[in-house]
Amino acid sequence: MLLAIFKQFFLLGCMSFGGPAAHLGYFKRHFVDNLKWLNTQRYAQLISLSQALPGPGSSQVGFAIGVERGGLLGGIAAFIGFTLPSLLIMILLAISAHQFDAIYFAIIAGLKLFAVVIVADATLSMAKSFCTSWLLKALAASSTLLLIVIPNLASQIAVLVVAASIGAIWPMLNLTTNNETAATTKAGVNWFALALFALLLLISFMPLGESAALFAPFYQAGAMVFGGGHVVLPILQAGLPTLSTEQFLTAYASAQAVPGPMFTIASYLGTQFEHIQPVVGALLATALIFLPGLLLMFALQSSWLQLAQRPRFASSIAALNAAVVGFLAAALYSPIWTSAVHNIWQIALVIAAFAWLRLAKPPIWWLLVGFIMIGLGQHYLPL
Repeated sequence: MLLAIFKQFFLLGCMSFGGPAAHLGYFKRHFVDNLKWLNTQRYAQLISLSQALPGPGSSQVGFAIGVERGGLLGGIAAFIGFTLPSLLIMILLAISAHQFDAIYFAIIAGLKLFAVVIVADATLSMAKSFCTSWLLKALAASSTLLLIVIPNLASQIAVLVVAASIGAIWPMLNLTTNNETAATTKAGVNWFALALFALLLLISFMPLGESAALFAPFYQAGAMVFGGGHVVLPILQAGLPTLSTEQFLTAYASAQAVPGPMFTIASYLGTQFEHIQPVVGALLATALIFLPGLLLMFALQSSWLQLAQRPRFASSIAALNAAVVGFLAAALYSPIWTSAVHNIWQIALVIAAFAWLRLAKPPIWWLLVGFIMIGLGQHYLPL
């Protein structure tokens, strides 16, 4: 079981370009639609919890899927499988950054087009699943417009708070009592995981030895960042003054270019400390930045699912998920579309690939390989 969980997440980790928005689409397509490891309602509940917690949202959802399938060890297997490809690539890039060339960036250009198609597919699929009434559709549309016009963390938090409040006041779901479901979700908060999260956060602010102090900001960032990998950069930069701006920008660019979670920016930065072996630094930094979000997810997952059986709470979750659709749509426009599509033939290519994906439903890796070849083609035959 654990090996099967690891394998499925490792394969996704090798091709999950496009950031958290695309990752949620990959997960839904693979684990909900294809493998049927969980249903759409349970998946929506996990997404809403990840949006309410600090940390890397898509990694938290992946971890929670693993917990649903195989308990805590299943969650760990899922996290390692999904994160390992990105971790290894980031370490290699950090060690050999001076060897970047035009071919590398040509491949990245093709993968950015691939991300447009995947996020568009995710947005449409999740809109069909989560926006089932006119009010939910209005919430999704309003969220999209607001986040396009005002794309910052405060807007994201405001959208989530307003959506949850509307859902609590205006019931959006007609829930029927399901005794079997209620019986399976009576577990409460995992207080040990919650206490460990708080204890480690407290320790990170205490006077520490020189080496430990270098890595404390990674745990602090993972414990306090809402909004994903794009937000973690300025927080880490403030906490790690010994690293240069050039090192941070290179780490950020590399994290956007590789598959997997953006939080593996920590993997790159962990290799940059003097007197610390690069691989050891990368492993420590990666573990520390992800650990807070995973501890919180494990601590609250069961109690959140139990609360989700209550009508008003479930209505708030439905509103939150409609808002998440707006997050996906806004991310589809910027930065995904704006950074990838620059001319008419690229627009035509993206539309054709999207139509093929929706109608023929080819394996995702066909599209992945195809867009890599397209990226190389742009390098040798610029259009």
